[in-house]
Amino acid sequence: MIHATLHQLKVFEATARHGSFTRAAEELFLTQPTVSMQVKQLTKAVGLPLFEQVGKRLYLTDAGRELFSTCQQIFSNLEQLEMKVADMKGMKQGHLRLAVITTTKYFMPRLLGPFCQKYPGIDVSLTVTNHEQVIERLANNQDDLYVMSQLPDHIEIKAHPFLDNPLVVIAPANHPLANEKNITLKRLAEETFIMREPGSGTRSAFQKLLDSQGLSVKVRLELGSNEAIKQAIVGGLGISVLSRHTLTPDTYGELTVLDVEGFPIQREWYVVYLSGKQLSVLASTFLEYLQKESVPLFSSAYKRGANSDNPSPVPLVEATNYN
Repeated sequence: MIHATLHQLKVFEATARHGSFTRAAEELFLTQPTVSMQVKQLTKAVGLPLFEQVGKRLYLTDAGRELFSTCQQIFSNLEQLEMKVADMKGMKQGHLRLAVITTTKYFMPRLLGPFCQKYPGIDVSLTVTNHEQVIERLANNQDDLYVMSQLPDHIEIKAHPFLDNPLVVIAPANHPLANEKNITLKRLAEETFIMREPGSGTRSAFQKLLDSQGLSVKVRLELGSNEAIKQAIVGGLGISVLSRHTLTPDTYGELTVLDVEGFPIQREWYVVYLSGKQLSVLASTFLEYLQKESVPLFSSAYKRGANSDNPSPVPLVEATNYN
């Protein structure tokens, strides 16, 4: 292995990750024969086959899996070194990988914007996906940090709260209960509901409240998108329980928050990472930023909304990816 080069390891890592010489070549802007040759030379240096090919797909051998794991550690350590050196120079540079659940798209851009302006040398990759996939990425340690509201109970993690996530009952603006006060949960249970898919943190929190009162509701539709649920509410198909963060300017005059006993259900947003994981300089910087800046930023936005013609209890933003 003393004859193996860092370039060869980089080529091998990309090939192993994609299971394809062609896709690795595309990522690295190399020709496919060049990738094949580099892997061949590395295989010779190791002295054991690194891949076995079945059809057009490449599969790692036992030796290949060991080398792939080693490569990931090497590149991670080099990236950490680059960040630490930049930090010693008084700069924040590098690549920050975040994975967040879909509802955070309503406020994460407002948090990322000032952060990226404050640290222009930091590139942020933001993966927005459902709760289950975020948990899967967390278990595989694919990213630096994760943002969620419902914490997993089968993975050892560290979780830091940074922002409230109130769940409210949302209905069409012309709903008969729109002007009622202190609506009982029993009365609410008589309504038809549109719900997120089973496993959703929002749905689980509402179900827990219903169970505590021995109540159940009629679910007309199950949808995997907050946007689809809001459109269904506007269409008169039912009411729903959603994060208050999902309220956006495009629904002004069409949706209202019902005044229901037991609501809002108070939850929190958490920054999460695996227990025992040593955070990079950039991850620590972003975690500290969220804990210090989230509440002041959203408090000021609340005050602005309260003084507007269309007050809203949370900042209203559009989803954006910072890459």
